[in-house]
Amino acid sequence: MARKKKRFLQRMKVKLLVVAAFLLVGFLVLVGRMIYINAKDGKRYEKIVLAQQSYDSIEIPYRRGDILDRNGTQLATSEKVYNLIIEPKNILQSDEVKEATIDALTKYFNLKKKDIEEALENDTSLYKKMLKKLPYEKVQPFNEFIATKEGKNVKGVWFEEEYERYYPYGSLACHALGFTVSGNVGQGGIEGYYSEELNGVNGREYGYLTQELTLERTTKAPVNGYNIVSTIDANAQNIVEKKINAFMSETGARNVSVLVMDPNSGEILAMANSNSYDLNEAYEDSAIEYMFEAKNIDYLLTDSEVKKYFAVEEDETLSPEKTTLKAMLENKEIAASEKLKNLPEDFRLICLNKAWRNYIISDGFEPGSTYKTFTIAGALEDSVLLGDETFYCEGSYDVEDWTINCHNHEGHGTLTIGESLMYSCNVALMRIALDEGRSTFSKYQDVFGFGKSTGIDLIGEASGLIYEESKLNNVELATSSFGQGLTVTMMQIGAAFCSVVNGGNYYEPHMVKQILDENGGTINNIEPTVFRKTISSETSAMLRDALFDVVDSGTAQKAKVEGYTIGGKTGTAEKLPRGNNKYLLSFIGFAPVENPEVVVYVTVDEPNVADQANSGLGTIIAQSIFEELLPYMNIYQSEEKQSVGNPEVGDQTVTPVYNGEAPQEQLQQDLNGDGVAQGTGSTQGETPLEDTVGGTEPPVEGTEPISNGEDT
Repeated sequence: MARKKKRFLQRMKVKLLVVAAFLLVGFLVLVGRMIYINAKDGKRYEKIVLAQQSYDSIEIPYRRGDILDRNGTQLATSEKVYNLIIEPKNILQSDEVKEATIDALTKYFNLKKKDIEEALENDTSLYKKMLKKLPYEKVQPFNEFIATKEGKNVKGVWFEEEYERYYPYGSLACHALGFTVSGNVGQGGIEGYYSEELNGVNGREYGYLTQELTLERTTKAPVNGYNIVSTIDANAQNIVEKKINAFMSETGARNVSVLVMDPNSGEILAMANSNSYDLNEAYEDSAIEYMFEAKNIDYLLTDSEVKKYFAVEEDETLSPEKTTLKAMLENKEIAASEKLKNLPEDFRLICLNKAWRNYIISDGFEPGSTYKTFTIAGALEDSVLLGDETFYCEGSYDVEDWTINCHNHEGHGTLTIGESLMYSCNVALMRIALDEGRSTFSKYQDVFGFGKSTGIDLIGEASGLIYEESKLNNVELATSSFGQGLTVTMMQIGAAFCSVVNGGNYYEPHMVKQILDENGGTINNIEPTVFRKTISSETSAMLRDALFDVVDSGTAQKAKVEGYTIGGKTGTAEKLPRGNNKYLLSFIGFAPVENPEVVVYVTVDEPNVADQANSGLGTIIAQSIFEELLPYMNIYQSEEKQSVGNPEVGDQTVTPVYNGEAPQEQLQQDLNGDGVAQGTGSTQGETPLEDTVGGTEPPVEGTEPISNGEDT
C-alpha cells in the first residue's frame, strides 16, 4: 500500500515563521549587544584574553654611539656580544634531545654537565642564562654545528644579543674620553658629558600564542645612539702620551699633564695626564698599581683624600685596621702587588677616583710666571704701559711690611717690558701690577676667565680661586702679578693664552666637533664660539714678539726646535706651605710665531730631581713634543726669525718668595674662602687649599663622588 504523504499544513507554516522571527530578533539583539560591548569595553576584554594566553617579551638593546677622533678613528665603540640562553622545557622534551643538547653545550662552551643538569631542574622554564658576553667567535662554531645533520637534535638553545663598550686603543686619551658603567652610564670625560646623545632607546620583541596555538610576534626596533666626532687628534694624542711616559720612566714626578689646543678655534687636539689607565679595565687593580710603588708611595700618602682617611680627632686614636694599613703603605719594601691584595674597599675607591681624575680641568694650582703674560697684557691694553717703560730690579721689592724676592736675588738691573718677560722678573711685574691698581688687575682677571669655569664640555671642571677686587691689597696684588697667591686650572691658562696669541679672541674650549646619526647624517655641528675680545690685535702682536724672545734668548731657550719659530713662557711656582722645596714647573708655548697654529701647555708637579726649581723640565718636555708634533701637523719651518740665543740666561730658578717667615697662614686662610679670595662662575665650590685640587670626579658605581671640588 502506498505510503501517505505528510502535508505541510498552514498552521505549521505559521509556527515556523514565528520561530524564525524570534530567532532572527534574538540574533539581531545578540549582534547589537556584541557591538555595544566591543565599543564600550573591547580593549579591556582584549587585554584579559591576551593575559590568559602564553606571552613573552624580549628586549632588543640599542647600540651606544661611537666616539671618533677628528679624522674618523674610533676611540670608543660598542661591540655586539651574546648571552647563552637555554630553555629547559624544550630541552627536556625527549631523552634524545636532552643528551644531544648537553653534549653540544659541554663541547662548544666548556660548560660542566653538572651545571647544565642543575639548570634543567626547573623543567617548565623557557629562559635560563648560562653564559654572558660571549664574542661572536665563540658563538659561530656552535651555530654552524646545529645547522648540520649531526646537530639537528640540539633544541632549546639561543643567544641573546647585547652590546659591550670597547676602547680600541686602551689607555689612549683615557682622562678625556671617560668610560661607561653598567646601563650605558657615562663616567667622566666625553662619555659622561655626552652620555645622553651617545645613548639610544631599547627596542622590544613581543610574542604570544593565539587560541589556535600559532606564534605571533611584533617587533619595535631599537633606536641607536648618535656618534660623537671629537676634536682630539689620535696621532697628536699618541705623541703627547709617548713623551709623558718617557719622562715618567726616566725621571718621574707627582704628575705630568699636557694640553694641546688650536688657538684659532678653542679645539682640544690632545689632553693627557701621566699614569693613564686602560679604559677597558677601569676598575681593575692595574689602574692604581703605580700609586703603591716605592717611588710613588709618598705622593699617595700626602694626597688630601688619603690624609683625610687617616685623620683622627684630637682625643681619638687611629683604629687598629687603619694603623695596620698605614704601616703597610709606608713600608717601601712591600711590593705594590702585595699591598693591593690587602686594601679595604673604601680606600681602594679613593685610589680609583684619584686615578680617574683629569688634572687638566679638575685641579687648581698656583701657575707661577706663566701668569706674567696676562699681567702685562692687561697693562698694555689699558695703556698703563705704553711700551717704552723700563724697570729696575735689585733682587727684591718691599711691599708694605713684606720684602718680596725676585727669583734672581742678585737683581736683573734695568729692564724693558720685553726683557721683564724674557728674564721673568718678579720685581718688574710687581711694579707693573701696582701701577695697574686693583681695578685694572681685577678687570683682566675676569676678562681672561680666571676664577670661573671655561665652559668646556667635560664633567668636573673647577673654577680656581682669585682675589676679588676689594681684597686685592698691595701684597696680594704684588704676588698675584707673578702667579702666586691665586689658583687656576690648566684649562683656564690654555684658553686665555690662546686669546693672547691669536689676536685677542677668547674661544670657548671644546672637545667635540660634530654629532652624527648612525648613517653619518649631521645632527649638530659645533662651531667655534668666540666668548669675548680680551685684547686688541696690536697688543697680541706685541706679546707674540715678546714671547718669541723668551724662547729665543730668555728663560725658555730649551724649547727651541730647529727651523721653527716658537714663543712661550716658563713658570715655576713654589707650593704651599712655602719653604718646603716643592715646586710646580710649567711651560706654555705656541708655533709658529708669525701665525700661531698650535699651543702646547705642560705642567710638571714635584719632579723627582734634587733641584726642582732649577730643572726647566716643563720646557724640555714641551720641546720634545713640538719636535715631533709640528712636522706631523704640516706646520712648515720658517726662516723669518733667526734664533740668536743668549747663553747668559738659563732656566728660571725659583727661590723662596719671601725673606724670613712667609705669610702663609694668612694666604692659606684667604684662599680657604673667608671672603678675601674667591672663585666665581662655577658650581664646583671652593674648599681648603691642600696639595691636590679639583672638581667632581666620576663616581664609582653605586657610590658618592670621593672629591667635591678642592683647589690647591
